[in-house]
Amino acid sequence: MSDPANSKVILITGCSSGFGLHTAVHLSSKGYNVVATMRDLNKQNVLQGEIQRRNGKIDILQLDVTDNSSIKNTIKQIAIKYGYIDVLINNAGCGFGGFFEDLDEGEIRQIMDTNFFGVQAVTREVIPLMRQRKKGKIINVSSVSGFSTSPSFGAYNASKWALEGFSESLRYELKFFDIDVLLIEPGTYKTKIFTENARYAKNFNNPQSPYYPISQFLRKRVMDHFEDCHKDIHEIPQLIEKLIKASRPPFRNIPDLESKILYLLRRILPFRLYSYLLRKILFSGFKW
Repeated sequence: MSDPANSKVILITGCSSGFGLHTAVHLSSKGYNVVATMRDLNKQNVLQGEIQRRNGKIDILQLDVTDNSSIKNTIKQIAIKYGYIDVLINNAGCGFGGFFEDLDEGEIRQIMDTNFFGVQAVTREVIPLMRQRKKGKIINVSSVSGFSTSPSFGAYNASKWALEGFSESLRYELKFFDIDVLLIEPGTYKTKIFTENARYAKNFNNPQSPYYPISQFLRKRVMDHFEDCHKDIHEIPQLIEKLIKASRPPFRNIPDLESKILYLLRRILPFRLYSYLLRKILFSGFKW
């Protein structure tokens, strides 16, 4: 028999907006003990408002996934209050748009620190709490970019591919302790990573960049796709709850039909044909 929701402790990173915020609200409304974390607590108002609107309760703590002292302090607080963590949802992330030559080394390191090394740092602190009890689930929020790349998102793609390799390896390692490691690979949803949280390489808007015409064309293509997106963001927290409840959840989880088709094509088509189709789709109408 599975543990009741009100006994499970769930730690979520990156809860100031997007998937993290909606997942925290959804799971808290279902009776789980949710610890929602974010780098900047000044951004907690939206989350607080949603929780109050549903007459729920939640713990909101500061956690910067790129700061080891912040991570250790937060995990220590959770351990003191609850004694354990059942589920870790590594959701915090960032993105940089820009061709490789337009990105500087610091920008690439920043995205890797958040999307990859940050996940490892939080996971490293949580594993002992799960290993002692020989139970737990680690859910890493990856992306369609974790199995299919695109130009101008090379740094983001690299961080997600690294996350996927790490997750698969860790899954084998932690099976000895009955700890599940799972991936969620969503496509485009209407989150702030495309709007107010969007980040671009310092030379992205530099007309002197040799990539300037292509990058501006692709940004418009991406934003047109974003504006035309009608997928329900609540699919993500619903999927996460399903994975939490499942006794034998699958490793790879793709929530939206569009990304499932892309994943299937990536697997069955020869790379030459797949990359040709991708170029045709992305650069249709582009002229130097």
